[in-house]
Amino acid sequence: MSLKTRDRLLIEAERLVRRLGYAGFSYADLAAEVGITKASIHHHFPSKEAMGLALVAAYDERYDAAMAKILEAHADAPARIDAYAALYLKGLEDDLGCLCAALAVEVAALPAAFRTALSAFFAKHVEWLAAVIAEGQAAGDLRPGVGSQALARQIIATLEGALLMERVFGRAGGFRDTLAALRASVAA
Repeated sequence: MSLKTRDRLLIEAERLVRRLGYAGFSYADLAAEVGITKASIHHHFPSKEAMGLALVAAYDERYDAAMAKILEAHADAPARIDAYAALYLKGLEDDLGCLCAALAVEVAALPAAFRTALSAFFAKHVEWLAAVIAEGQAAGDLRPGVGSQALARQIIATLEGALLMERVFGRAGGFRDTLAALRASVAA
């Protein structure tokens, strides 16, 4: 099996988790999607836990790259927050939830290694947004008086909640409305 097959497995497994949840898919589902046998999947990922941890690591790397690109492409905090929110909107437009949020819903049933990986993923996002917010507050672009950590958590919670809710309603417009309300609530 080639690296290409492993990549295809990760892409399809991520799509399945983001649509159905970790407990909602099996290696049989994945084998059918990729067109290989379950035994072939075990060659790359001996357990579902190993695959799940690989999914979180790959997702984390993609978000690291996206957040670095946002910092390079946008000069001010409001534009950076909008670009960050656009990552969530893309998932909604593709009818996919956030991978780590989908896993977080099932956190009580996940192995400890998952809880650690999810905690690290979200902590990194809170820290990144808190730094963006602190810069925005110092520049006068964002409302002062609210701690950057608390505001970062509010933004993430709002985006995750809006993504979940609008997947149910099937409305990207509702997400955009929520984003506009969020923008107004943090603007200076």
